[in-house]
Amino acid sequence: MTTRNFSTKDRILYAAEALFARHGFAGTSLRQVTSRADVNIAAVNYHFGSKENLVNEVFRRRMDQMSTERLAALNAACRDSPGQLEPVLAAFVEPALAMAQDRHGGADFVRVIARAYAESNDGLRKFLSDRYGHVLREFVKAIAACVPGLGKEELYWRLDFLAGALTYAMADFGLIKRPTGTSESSHRQRAAAALIRFAAAGFHANKD
Repeated sequence: MTTRNFSTKDRILYAAEALFARHGFAGTSLRQVTSRADVNIAAVNYHFGSKENLVNEVFRRRMDQMSTERLAALNAACRDSPGQLEPVLAAFVEPALAMAQDRHGGADFVRVIARAYAESNDGLRKFLSDRYGHVLREFVKAIAACVPGLGKEELYWRLDFLAGALTYAMADFGLIKRPTGTSESSHRQRAAAALIRFAAAGFHANKD
């Protein structure tokens, strides 16, 4: 991917995203970022102020949009299909898979997410919790309304399992590869449908 025609801020973000995906947060220096983005350190300081803020911004620019799309889809599901679990799960799954297929660094960001799971970064975890915790809470409420016999702790376990499976599906690393002649969009839709069916069965299992 070329970023030559992007703004200075976007070039820095794309460079940081690619380097974080490859080397992790601790393993990436600001010097590496500036070299890859072809900017000086003053540009990083001007736009972000610190490496911690740069890390947060890499997440914010993608997850803000995904969160907005998730909540809009969730509101539509609760309005149009009250009490039905699969539309709620689709609102959680489909925007994430669409983001992963973004040709401008979507695959890199999936690996960055995996780094966030693997590395101990309390500042990043607090940022993500503070900024996006409300999104998960809205999904918890909606799922609970669809599976009223499921206890809160069990619901959280199953939502964690769904999030892990979704991250794996976003990485397109599993046994099912996109068949020759099948578009990315069609493959993504099939993956989403399969994951939603699987997750729905998991949330309904032994809920009494």
